[in-house]
Amino acid sequence: MLHLRLIVPAARTDEVVHLVENTLGTTHLVVLSGAARNPAGDVVLCDVAREAGDELISALRRLGIDRSGSITAENMDLTLSDHADRAEEAAPGDGADAVLWEELTEVTHEESTFSVTYVAFLTVATMLAACGVMLDNAILIVGAMAVGPEFGPLAGISTALVQRAPRLALRSLYALIGGFALAMALTVGFAWLMDALGLFTRSMVEGARPNTAFIWKPDAMSFVVAFLAGIAGTLSLTSAKSGALIGVAISVTTVPAAANAAVAFSYHDYHQMTGSVTQLLANLGGIVVAGTLTLLVQKALWATHRRMTRPTPPPDGL
Repeated sequence: MLHLRLIVPAARTDEVVHLVENTLGTTHLVVLSGAARNPAGDVVLCDVAREAGDELISALRRLGIDRSGSITAENMDLTLSDHADRAEEAAPGDGADAVLWEELTEVTHEESTFSVTYVAFLTVATMLAACGVMLDNAILIVGAMAVGPEFGPLAGISTALVQRAPRLALRSLYALIGGFALAMALTVGFAWLMDALGLFTRSMVEGARPNTAFIWKPDAMSFVVAFLAGIAGTLSLTSAKSGALIGVAISVTTVPAAANAAVAFSYHDYHQMTGSVTQLLANLGGIVVAGTLTLLVQKALWATHRRMTRPTPPPDGL
């Protein structure tokens, strides 16, 4: 269930209450007249089944409540109420399959911010992966994948394409490209420093690396793995039963490929650098394509399900 707290101009309260009452899957409706001070108006509280939440929030936005008042939605982990149980049964579909597009847009917007924290995480992940590459240590590679925050901008690009939100797309692209460029540049400096300290050597990057050589040798499977990881990541992001994205991060080689490119560049091994960059672009592209297609399929399936389960209005005169 979702809990909605609405601040509504007094002149629009009856209209909003009517909308809530006539939306399948809503319950626990409370109206507090004149309770809101900034912005001034009435407070309307209600609970709505997750599968009906997107439709209700979209309808409220069409009424302009987000501009004249406010719409706040909270996920409720536990609701003990027969009314809530009946509301969930009445709502079409399954809550775990529902996509809250407004929530998804907001989450990906926050995750796609080019901030100091985002760059710091990506840089640390790339440097950690550089150590894994030089030591041919798969455990360090896995750790770097878990630390990397790049899935946020990738999901932001997919969401922006589906929602036709150019500002989110540009913001996500800026965070993705700028973040990787800065992280790779800093990792080149890190590699030079480690070389000066005698901890990195040319033989380490050019020698046989059975555990990590795949990072700079892209092939068709690189795109396939990235594509599957993009589907899993998107489903994890949109599902109410989502878990951590660590398992998805392990499946792709975005950060390790960036790290290998940086280390190879520091030793003027442009062949490895080119292969690593190609691997990186293949994975980034595969994730974006898969994420976009997954969101499009979810949107189409949910729209079809709503049309099929929408109640038939009674005949005139009844």
